[in-house]
Amino acid sequence: MDYDRLDLRPGMTVLDLGCGEGRHAFEAYRRGARVVAVDWGVSEVETTKRWLGAIAEAGESPAGARYGVVRADLLALPFPDGSVDRVIASEVLEHIPDDATAMAEIARVLKPGGTVAVTVPRYGPERVCWALSDAYHANEGGHIRIYRGDVLRARLSAAGLVPGGQHHAHALHAPFWWLKCAVGVERDSAAVRAYHRLLVWDLTRRPWPTRFAERLLDPVIGKSLVVYAEKPAAAASAGATELEATAV
Repeated sequence: MDYDRLDLRPGMTVLDLGCGEGRHAFEAYRRGARVVAVDWGVSEVETTKRWLGAIAEAGESPAGARYGVVRADLLALPFPDGSVDRVIASEVLEHIPDDATAMAEIARVLKPGGTVAVTVPRYGPERVCWALSDAYHANEGGHIRIYRGDVLRARLSAAGLVPGGQHHAHALHAPFWWLKCAVGVERDSAAVRAYHRLLVWDLTRRPWPTRFAERLLDPVIGKSLVVYAEKPAAAASAGATELEATAV
């Protein structure tokens, strides 16, 4: 996702829902947010908390930035109505059977005028993965649906949000997953290992050739669809409070 398009500013309260091991929470924290990372997985929560603490100890977060990590169910978020400025829900809704309730919870906790960035696997690249491998998605906690862009936007609208801009991302990741699905998602393949090293190099070094290639290919085979949606400013905000009791 694009943090500038999300308009994430220092001092904002940000929820990172389905945070995994915390990549988006880390960036929000480094940008000065009061970030609360949320996941149901015990190991994910522990890892995210450990790394956020390391960022704090290294002095990589600006003054005023705060963080908290919470194990919680996205269908019943333990936060007050209208209490957060921004929500990040990255690559999580495709795992949730009752995605309508998850989207309603996002709308509930957002302040009027607040924004959510939702990312899901893009329809085309994801269909290729499903066709190549059942093991890619048909497992406990795996992907249970593939969103078309218009369907995702319609469901966000039904939750009371107003979808805005959208774009695609991670074009270099799509061929990696096609290759992994083709050889077997559990198989240790030299080709998969080599491609993975390329992705790690790209993520850590951000060299211009791969950055240019991805920007060129994102509209064509970008693996993720990113949609930004806003809660109408006229929405009621009863019980709005900051998450001071949660952030530490």
